[in-house]
Amino acid sequence: MQWRPLLFALILLASCSGFFKKKTEGSLARVYNDYLFESDLKGVVPPGSSAKDSIMMVKSYVDNWVRQRLILHQAEKNLQSSQLDFSKQLENYKNSLIIFEYENQLIRQKLDTVITDEEISNYYNINPNTFLVRDNVVRIQYAKLPLKSKFIPKVRMLLLSDKPDDRNKLADLCEQQSFAYFIDDQKWIYFTDLMNQVPLRPSDQAEFLSKNRQVEVNDNAFTYLIRFREYKLRDSNSPLELEKRKIHDIILNKRKMELLGKMHEYIYQNANETKRF
Repeated sequence: MQWRPLLFALILLASCSGFFKKKTEGSLARVYNDYLFESDLKGVVPPGSSAKDSIMMVKSYVDNWVRQRLILHQAEKNLQSSQLDFSKQLENYKNSLIIFEYENQLIRQKLDTVITDEEISNYYNINPNTFLVRDNVVRIQYAKLPLKSKFIPKVRMLLLSDKPDDRNKLADLCEQQSFAYFIDDQKWIYFTDLMNQVPLRPSDQAEFLSKNRQVEVNDNAFTYLIRFREYKLRDSNSPLELEKRKIHDIILNKRKMELLGKMHEYIYQNANETKRF
């Protein structure tokens, strides 16, 4: 893209703003003794942008630069010299960044990120009251069939069976007939998510769950056959299935803290033994 015609057009557009008192060679804007140069705009406009979009993006960048510099000038004029001295804060910030980068490098190189299901299960069992469900959750099986489907009795029978062979038959039938179904009864889902899929609208979810194990509901086009295998109410102990990701992250974070703690202690002890402080 040829920048110079675009930049000259920008200067003409911006000249009426009252911010630009004069133009020096190669500069686009001036605020007191600060100048914005063409080279400062590198990367502002993505490749392939139209001329109109490019002008708008560059003008916006220049306007923001001008406003920031004006506010900065006003702040510097009104603050005391002691208030303008950020050398200590900058040093602390730099030190924090250096330590943070070193710790990240150490974590990437040394941290064991493999966490087994057994470790997750052990952590869950040791901390049974730590994990509470935020809403009612259920383990279910269900199938969604056309309202007048001749397969409804057969699907109902297979859905209520606990035989592994019947579960396979149910899956095969639903696949062949393109019925929507869910038979993974080991997976927990939020009851509200189920209500988004089927026309269930109980006024009291807790009472409904306590009294129903099999439910059939219809809408204008479909019949929904639902079998409730288990449920847990809000604020009760959360199932392990729902907490695996969280526990994984907790264990991983504990390992990070232990790794960094050992590194800190090693550096301190080594420096102490070698009389570095």
